[in-house]
This record gives sequence, C-alpha cells and structure tokens, in this order.
Amino acid sequence: MMPMATFGPRSQARPPWDRALVTGGAGFLGSHLCTRLIDAGVEVDCLDDLSTGRAEKVAHLAGRPGFRFLEWDISGPGCADALTGPYDLVLHLAGPASPAAWPDRPVEILDTSSLGTRAALAVAERDGARFLLASSPPALPGRPPRDARQGSEADPVGPHSACAEAVRFAEALVAAHAAAHGSNAGIVRLFAGYGPGMRTDDGGTPAAFLEQALAGRPVTVGGDGSRTHPLCYVDDMVDGVLLVAAGRSVRPVDIGGDEAPTAVEIARRVIDLTGSDAPLVFVDGAGDRPAGPRPVTGFAREIFGWLPGVTWRDGLERTVAALRDRPDEVPTGAVTTERVGERRA
Repeated sequence: MMPMATFGPRSQARPPWDRALVTGGAGFLGSHLCTRLIDAGVEVDCLDDLSTGRAEKVAHLAGRPGFRFLEWDISGPGCADALTGPYDLVLHLAGPASPAAWPDRPVEILDTSSLGTRAALAVAERDGARFLLASSPPALPGRPPRDARQGSEADPVGPHSACAEAVRFAEALVAAHAAAHGSNAGIVRLFAGYGPGMRTDDGGTPAAFLEQALAGRPVTVGGDGSRTHPLCYVDDMVDGVLLVAAGRSVRPVDIGGDEAPTAVEIARRVIDLTGSDAPLVFVDGAGDRPAGPRPVTGFAREIFGWLPGVTWRDGLERTVAALRDRPDEVPTGAVTTERVGERRA
C-alpha cells in the first residue's frame, strides 16, 4: 500500500494518477469526483449513459483541459474495447445508488452490476490500473433482514432484490477477480452521501425533506422520527474514495458519517434552513423500521487517514444554500458528447 503521507485529497501533493476513467461520472458523486480529479491535474474520461446521471452535472467541466464526456453504457457490447485509455485509475460508479432510482428496471440494474463491472475490470486489468468499485451498504433500505434461522439472505425475488443482489454480485466479482488475477482492485462502501448537486427525488434522507420543504409542502417523517441516519457530506465522501483509491486494499472500506442524527432532527434542521412554513407531519411508514447499518469507519481512519470534516448541520446548510443559489440548468448541449470509439483530435 502506498504511504498516505505522499498523497491526500486536501494536500498539495500531486495525485498518483495521470488519467482516470470514471463510470457513472455524470451522477451526484461521480461529478464531484470528476471535478476533484480535474482540479488536481488528472485527465478524466467521464462515462455515463445518462439513465440516472445528467450531463448538466459536468457541464462546468466542458472545455477544461483533459476532460472528456462519453455517453455510453459500460455494460454495452464493445464498450470496454472502445475505451482505449490507457488509464491508471478506474472508478466504477455506474448504476443506481438506490432502488428508487430505477424502480421498474431490474434487468438494467443487474446488467450494470454484472456485465458493466466485468467490463470496467477488464479495462483496468488491461492497463494495469487501480480499480475501485463504489458499492452500497450490505443491507439496503427495504430489504428483509438476514434470516438467522437459515443463516442466509432473504428470498432473492423480493421488491428490492434486484438492487440488493446486484450489489452483492458486483462485490463478489471484484473480490474473485483480485484473488484469481492478482488485480489491484478494491471496494468502497458508501453510506448516505448528500450535498450540492444531489438528487432530491429519490425518496431518501435528507433528499425527501429538502424537496418537500423547498416546495412548501408538509415535511413528512415516518414513525416517531427516531430512526437514525449516518449522513456523510459529499466532500468528505470524495476524500474517502480517493484515499482508498490511492492504496491497494482489496478489503471493502466503509465511508460514511460518524454522526447519526434522527429523522426528526434532520427534518427540523431542513425546515429551519429553508425558512419554510411547511408543517412537520408524522406518518406511518419507513420510520417504523429499525435503523439501517452504520458505517464502520475505523479501517478508513487507521489505514487511509480518512476523517470526515463537515458536521451534518453544516453540511445541510451548505446543501440548502447550493439548492437555492444554483443557476438555471445548463442545457445538455453545453456538454460535448463523444461517443465511445471516437478519438481525440
């Protein structure tokens, strides 16, 4: 593993990469990673089929030296061969962050995590690049808990099974690939990221509260509002991803907030920051379920030196300010789309 002292996302040291491929680069986290890498002097190929990502999220990078936007599906035929590289870093973020992102597209979810992950791994192995899979917590919202009697996961045909099984398969594929081929491949599990540029229509926390408050609608909290959420501000999440990418760990690394405010605390903070007159309403629903898994960040701290620096209260303030002050959306045409297979002039 390379010494962390030589590189850190907030240090002045030059990153250990010259050219990176970011799949799902027009998504929330992907766009922030592309920006951080470009600002650090790394050339970036941002690949996204725009099924859940938006070209507007990387429009500010159009024309920046070393940045290229490629509209393509990483799981599509011939995509890996057409990505000529060479790359020394492949960040694989393609696919939905939650079941709500693709509620009626289970086949696409499974294809992206299987065919897409295999294709991204092939590109990294071809170029001898560091590969990092952005994964999700092992238990997704809505997924039944582990059956303690049988010692196995719940029935794989449940309402959110496609997303859950896709996550499990992608992680298993990366681990098997590293074991069988000695690939420099790792996994980072991301917990509840939020910040400027986030989606507010996926039903998550704090997304739903932000959408409701900014629209002046009642802010609805499930159950009694006591369910906790380990929020992680996007800048801290980007730091964590890049620190893990700079190492050689194969073991999955959790990146998520150490603070875990309750749903009602988050909702009240959002209402206060937005200045909304919307009432806080308690309803039956997801809030009645036990809290989801908490990130175990000791490994990220001890081995990679990662430490979140933005509190959830400050992070929400920055997020609300960005949502209020963001300029009119840039038309998609402002980003030059290059089909995979085309070469730079």
